[in-house]
Amino acid sequence: MPFVDNNGVNIHYHVEGDGPPLILQHGFTSSLRNWYFNGYVEPLKQSYRLILVDARGRGRSDKPHDSAAYDAKLRVSDVTSVLDDLGIETAHFMGYSMGGRIGFSIAAYAPERVLSLIIGGMHPYDRSGNITTEDRVRNLSGGMEAYISNQEASSGNKVDPMRRERLLDNDHEALIAAISAPKGIPGIEETITRLPMPCMLYVGEADAFHPGVEEASKVIPGVTYASFPGLDHGQVSMRSDVALPPVTDFLSSVVQQTAVAD
Repeated sequence: MPFVDNNGVNIHYHVEGDGPPLILQHGFTSSLRNWYFNGYVEPLKQSYRLILVDARGRGRSDKPHDSAAYDAKLRVSDVTSVLDDLGIETAHFMGYSMGGRIGFSIAAYAPERVLSLIIGGMHPYDRSGNITTEDRVRNLSGGMEAYISNQEASSGNKVDPMRRERLLDNDHEALIAAISAPKGIPGIEETITRLPMPCMLYVGEADAFHPGVEEASKVIPGVTYASFPGLDHGQVSMRSDVALPPVTDFLSSVVQQTAVAD
């Protein structure tokens, strides 16, 4: 299992498949394992060299408890450090939720390292969905068991046992530190109007982030936009059968354009 040391923080990653390199960056309470469980890895690795990254504070990467360790530039450098470790200059990037915010940060701080951006369930603006930072910290302060219980109480449904196991693998203090880090990306509203790489946004129409994603889709030049009626934030992440067809169409088109340009 490869790790790269990014200035004292060990970042864990997997590589699967062969073809044009494609980074997969997971969401907030997830790890790279979610891409496997939700059915993305097997179909994508048939055509792409997948680089699955455990974000700092998640999975088998180091889990700092200092909010300063989750600065956007550091998150970007985690991804570029993995690329450097593999000797890869540029790659396509796909991120969901928090992974999408990392994608927007890459667009701001290291655009030369990505061939295209695919961002699901996230917009670039400095605002949350329907829950405040204080609420999220409060939900996590009692530990992951309490966090899961709160989720079950609010939804009225039991958390799937496999998802429960993955949630319990989190370090709640690291999650709180990450939540507490500044979320804004200076100048991002201007940056997205002149992105140099092809970009795709996708989101569930029942997702609290949907209005912001739709807003961004109107100002990003040449953006490909897909929305899924009736699906919320978590459902889109789990529904690879719904999300992958437009994603793979976009990737195929971008790869063909790149090949023609070369």
